[in-house]
Order: sequence, then C-alpha cells, then structure tokens
Amino acid sequence: MLGLVENHSLPRTAAFFDLDKTVIAKSSTLTFSKSFYQGGLINRRAVLRTAYAQFVFMAGGADHDQMERMRAYLSALCRGWNVQQVKEIVAETLHDLIDPIIYDEAASLIEEHHTAGRDVVIVSTSGAEVVEPIGELLGADRVVATRMVVGEDGCFTGEVEYYAYGPTKAEAVKELAASEGYDLARCYAYSDSATDVPMLEAVGHPHAVNPDRALRREALARSWPILDFHRPVRLKQRLPALSVPPRPALVAAAAIGAAAATAGLVWYASKRRATVA
Repeated sequence: MLGLVENHSLPRTAAFFDLDKTVIAKSSTLTFSKSFYQGGLINRRAVLRTAYAQFVFMAGGADHDQMERMRAYLSALCRGWNVQQVKEIVAETLHDLIDPIIYDEAASLIEEHHTAGRDVVIVSTSGAEVVEPIGELLGADRVVATRMVVGEDGCFTGEVEYYAYGPTKAEAVKELAASEGYDLARCYAYSDSATDVPMLEAVGHPHAVNPDRALRREALARSWPILDFHRPVRLKQRLPALSVPPRPALVAAAAIGAAAATAGLVWYASKRRATVA
C-alpha cells in the first residue's frame, strides 16, 4: 500500500513513471511500427539500417554511446515527416495497439497514487505524438517527453529541441517540483532502466520496475524496492478505475521515438516474406 490520502496542508506530491517496459510491456514506438510503415513514414532500406539498433534497445543492452548514436540517426531519419500524419496514425490505432499491453500492476499503481492525492507524470524519451495520447488514456496529469523542431511546413526538421533522456529527465522532475510545489522527498518514481537513475535519485521513494541488469545492481546496492510487472491487461478494462481527468500535458514532444519504432517489426516481416517466398 502507498499510505493514506495526502494531507493537503502539506506540499503536493507526485509519482513519476517511465513509460516503455515500465507502464506498458513494449516500446511505445515499436508498438506502432507496422502502422508507421504502412503510412509510408519510413522505407525498407531505413528499416534494415535501424533493425540492429532497435534489437539492442529492446534487449536492454544499449549503453549511453549507442543510445546517442541511435538518437542522431533517428532524428535525421524522421526529417520531413508530417507531424499531423503522425498524430493521425497514432489516433487511429491507439486503442487497438495499446489496450492489450498496459501492465495491470502499473495501472493499479496509477490508481492508488491518484486516490492518495498525488499527481501522475509520465516521463519518457519517446515523442509526445505517441506518449501524450497514451498518457491521456492512463489518466496522467502531465507528460514530459522528447520534442523536435517542426518547420513552417508542418514537418520535422530533424533537429532535436529537447531530449528527455538520462539526467535531463531528473532536471525536468526538479523543474516540475519547483513550479508545482511538489515535495520531492515525498514523491515516487518508477523505471526499468539504469539510464533513469538520476530521475530515481531525485525522489524520496524510487522503485526499479522489471529492471535491466545495471539498474538491478544499483537498486540492490541502494536498497530500492524492485517490482515485477508481468500481467498485461487491456487498457479499456482499467479505464473505469483510472477516472481522474487528465490535465493538459506540460511538455510537447516530437516523434524521434516514432522513428525508432519502425525497425524491429517491419524487419521481421520482410524476413518472413522472404522466407515464405
């Protein structure tokens, strides 16, 4: 249990959640990969170039340097993508793709934090065209995510405006605490990745969720709770419980994560078609 309902005479508190492999069972962007491919946002040649990097990311083996190289490549890859098209693709497929992969344990935690009077904030490296709609479905109060520059033509320029990764996540959490009056010593945070240690360190109640090996070592060394989320549930079934109306998102972000989504599934599909042929 997370304790009694917050005493509202005290400073406000929040629970900060990483998204991929913490709240949902897969990469949020990879989940949309087939839809993005069918929408013509990426070609097969680019898929093949990205396949290995995406595999390493999903396997939890990407270090900081690999993530930086992936970020640079993906930001260039999504140059020219029409932002409205990305939003429409996500809106059309969100319920069918996300409903089955929300962790029941994460949904219950979100419900408990709201019941206790805490805000729920999704803090994700993926882009808001993917993250913000998921946050709304979850009943999150705010979203912090990566954003990229959008040109006058409504397309991504390929330049990164804000990258929600590593220490930057911790900075965003601290800035929110300052603007919203959160008492970080009484706040909670959840993540599966060692890259989020700075965010976990920023709060008084850090939790490792399905941690990668590096985060598991860190959590054991610091006596942080380790949670095992393994029961995906259809999000529609959780919506009555997650009835707290979402507030407008704090940070708008772009689809750098959406570019990463295209690799694994499409690469697999092309290999399968080649095998069948």
